[in-house]
Amino acid sequence: AHRMTAQDRNAAREAARRRRSAARLYVVQALFQMEVSGQTTTAVEKEFEDHRFGATTPEGDEMAEGDVDLFRALVDGAVNEQARIDQMTHRALVAKWPIDRIDPTLRALFRAAGAELLSETTPPKVVIVEFVEVAHAFFPEGREPRFVNAVLDHMAREAKPEAF
Repeated sequence: AHRMTAQDRNAAREAARRRRSAARLYVVQALFQMEVSGQTTTAVEKEFEDHRFGATTPEGDEMAEGDVDLFRALVDGAVNEQARIDQMTHRALVAKWPIDRIDPTLRALFRAAGAELLSETTPPKVVIVEFVEVAHAFFPEGREPRFVNAVLDHMAREAKPEAF
């Protein structure tokens, strides 16, 4: 029988981490798409799982394989807890911007991150780091990642004060 080496275990852990990171990016895209198109949760989850996860784009680019369980948990959590998450986000928006005035991509990001902050699965500091990375993917040049960091830090302290 094949015994897993430390190197194998590290590679497996790294692959799992990449699938979770990809899932978070897909959740933000899915929530954005649901908001603009009015698609149902079921429809958007099926579309992403069938056509995005691990797919090859028409340009020949490989799309990342996503963690399906995390993807579904965060899409469902963001939809089911949307009012609560939006209130947390609203309280965290230091400039007192109403949630409906912020960029729809950021709104989707805050909902996705809020869903993960409310779940029991991921330490809040990991959620913050991961979604700041997602913000960098969507806004490579802008000030948005710093803004996301500040808002998520505030949301995390409200959701999980014991972690700080």
